[in-house]
Amino acid sequence: MSLNDVWLGAAGSPFHPVVAKERQFLVGFTLLLIGFVLTGFFGLSGSLAQKSSNPRCTCVIGVQGMEAQDASERPIFTAVSGSVRQLFQLLRCISFAPKAQVQISKEGLRFTAEQSRVMQGLAFLEKSLFTTYHYSPPVNLDSDEAAEAPVFQISLASLLETLQIFGINDVKDRWSSRDPAYGGVTGSLGRGGAAAAFENRALGINGMCRLSYHASGDPLCIILEEAGVTTTCDLVTYEPEFEEDIPLQLDALAHKIIMRASWLHDAISELSSTSPTRLTIVASPTAPYFTLSSNGPLGSATVEFGKSPELLETFQVPRRTVNTYKFSLINAASRAMAIASKVSIRGDDQGVLSLQFMIEVDGGGVSFVDFHFVPFELEEGEGDEEIEVG
Repeated sequence: MSLNDVWLGAAGSPFHPVVAKERQFLVGFTLLLIGFVLTGFFGLSGSLAQKSSNPRCTCVIGVQGMEAQDASERPIFTAVSGSVRQLFQLLRCISFAPKAQVQISKEGLRFTAEQSRVMQGLAFLEKSLFTTYHYSPPVNLDSDEAAEAPVFQISLASLLETLQIFGINDVKDRWSSRDPAYGGVTGSLGRGGAAAAFENRALGINGMCRLSYHASGDPLCIILEEAGVTTTCDLVTYEPEFEEDIPLQLDALAHKIIMRASWLHDAISELSSTSPTRLTIVASPTAPYFTLSSNGPLGSATVEFGKSPELLETFQVPRRTVNTYKFSLINAASRAMAIASKVSIRGDDQGVLSLQFMIEVDGGGVSFVDFHFVPFELEEGEGDEEIEVG
């Protein structure tokens, strides 16, 4: 059968709809109107029936639900800082490791970086560094008691990149022996450039930084505001990898020396010219009192310090001690040496070395950055050579 035959056959049996064409609009409008009326009727009936059955129940349940929702949405930690660059300078002191472990407490934020269990750097951001600081410890649902302070790890490199997202120009280290204006060895013994690392004229305009941590396993939220521009960054948190710090026996200190951080920084810079691999620290109650010696492929070098109060503010050395450390680890603390005003050099009977740096911040306050180092285990006969060098 051809297409023409099909067309001629269809013409003889036309389609007749159930509703005539001239009545289709009226029928459709009538059905739509009936739908609106029934929807309104059943909705109003259900609302009236619910209110008449128990008018107070709905109100109480609604209030309790809102309170429970507010408690669940309240973050564990929130803080606001008016100086992003100040936080950046402090955290950059421990940037020798890719990750940092964060512990939140009511006193502040504790950032700890570690390298192979032989070096640890600790930067404590006290709550006084923030404009507002709120900490709501998580509650143990079983006992209704406060749970342990949350501990997690974050990418330290990502955190530093986030804090300088608006741009932070590197400021010349104020401890430069070649420029007295930066408080070097030839500079004034007064405060000098002690706050130069955090002065607004050197660092530029300070931005606003908001930190928040909602619950365990959630990201660390950072909101930066500067010149009307707002940036939000969520840093992924990881499970903590270490629980204990490198121990320093405070009740068994072998030596304690407090001096200007500038002089330690200059000494380490001078010793680094020989590309050393090891650094030997000798502290003695007799001259030479405090000695730093380095050994490397290009030779050896020694820096000696006298005992005068103008040079060593505190000198507590009951007996002679000799300890050797990896030079690259000590040199990793050079950022803290460059911006600190003072350093406390402590060592215990086991040879663990502590370098605690006091850094002056905005408002006349101070913050501390602490480093712990594990000494080399020298083989028999190797220690005699190190002592002769000292």
